[in-house]
Amino acid sequence: MRALGNVEDSLRNQLVKDFESADISEIDQAILNYAAKLTKEPASISGNDVSDFRAKHPELTDHMLHDIVQVVSYFNYVNRLADGLGVELEERFKK
Repeated sequence: MRALGNVEDSLRNQLVKDFESADISEIDQAILNYAAKLTKEPASISGNDVSDFRAKHPELTDHMLHDIVQVVSYFNYVNRLADGLGVELEERFKK
């Protein structure tokens, strides 16, 4: 979340501090909630979660949902790999 490119500073700070109270669209909030659950409780994701997510947000295509899961999974993998190997953050990311 720290490398949020072209996002306004105030929104970036909201997202990093507490994404659940950030001033973002309903769909963005739903995506972040899904990403958080996939990150914190991956084994708890069920077919019902996916069905409910799709039913509540029909604008999300299968391709979009696939991309969300791929990106979240990739970053979780890379972070666990770095943590497991004791990789230290560069100074610019320690803020």
